[in-house]
Amino acid sequence: MSRVQTVTVAPGDGDQRLDRWFKRLFPQVSQGRIEKMCRKGELRVNGGRVKASTRLEAGQEVRIPPLPDAQEGAARAKSAPQVKVSDADAEMMRAAVLYRDDHVIAINKPAGLPTQGGTNQTRHVDGLCVALQDGYTDKPRLVHRLDKDTSGVLILARTREMAKALTDAIRHKQTRKIYWALVAGVPTPYLGEIRFGLVKASGHGKAGEGEKMRCVLPREIDSTPGAKRALTRYATLYRVAGRAAWVAMEPVTGRTHQLRAHMAEIGHPIAGDGKYGGSGQENLGDGWGAHLGGDMSRKLHLHARTMAFVHPVTKKLVRVDAPLPPHMADSWNTLGWEESFAAEDPFEAML
Repeated sequence: MSRVQTVTVAPGDGDQRLDRWFKRLFPQVSQGRIEKMCRKGELRVNGGRVKASTRLEAGQEVRIPPLPDAQEGAARAKSAPQVKVSDADAEMMRAAVLYRDDHVIAINKPAGLPTQGGTNQTRHVDGLCVALQDGYTDKPRLVHRLDKDTSGVLILARTREMAKALTDAIRHKQTRKIYWALVAGVPTPYLGEIRFGLVKASGHGKAGEGEKMRCVLPREIDSTPGAKRALTRYATLYRVAGRAAWVAMEPVTGRTHQLRAHMAEIGHPIAGDGKYGGSGQENLGDGWGAHLGGDMSRKLHLHARTMAFVHPVTKKLVRVDAPLPPHMADSWNTLGWEESFAAEDPFEAML
């Protein structure tokens, strides 16, 4: 084991997550160990407690607790079960590619596939994207995330520099994301904005803190500890009487579960959303209940349809559109809708 040490973040290592910076310096330490050190306050930045996702700045001092040496870490890694990408998963990842060049890859993430690993979760995009390495030194890196049950456009970067450039673009709202959803009821007005703040729900367990977000009135955001401002634009594209609607959404901010919580809060939960809409509750035409009944799938009907960004290298605008996943395509077919019915930019009138 090593001793306690202090490492200064180098000028070229700023603006990256603590866990990723740490793994580059100490590859023998697992992600779980890093997160545990953060929870226990053993891993600190400028003397303060941090999370694994905390972004570092050049010149900061990181306190490193005693760590297993490289030899010990290698022995543990060797004894640990190795995750192997199956031929089927490799083919699935290759088939999911929507756009690729020497710097960026965009895939259509399947619904039900997590973006990253977690407790008892070993099959995820971050692990499977090694199938898209294509002879490059590193496997593609995640630039942003989608919820496990949300499908659609997910951007990967081939290098750390490209990942930083794209992450910065997303953080500074220099990209556009448009989602499609099937919601209970019909939102009115047909074109509008949702400005509820969001805060983690209290309590523990599946419905507790870290698992679900609670909406906060705009006037109460500043007085609610932990609440963050959130803004969602929505456009009602097509409807089925008063029972359901095809809605396009643009998250101007990027909060956890923002679209799902916002739509449920205005009385129009996304179809199949058991967490925010009660998917077991059938919608009887009153604008509530995320189970539409009949042959409609109970899976979440939320899809990242479009992502547009200026390419950090070519400086050209790149727009990537992802076709609907099978369960949503079936629902669209049942309702008599086609993807081509939607305007290229449903929010043009709001910009």
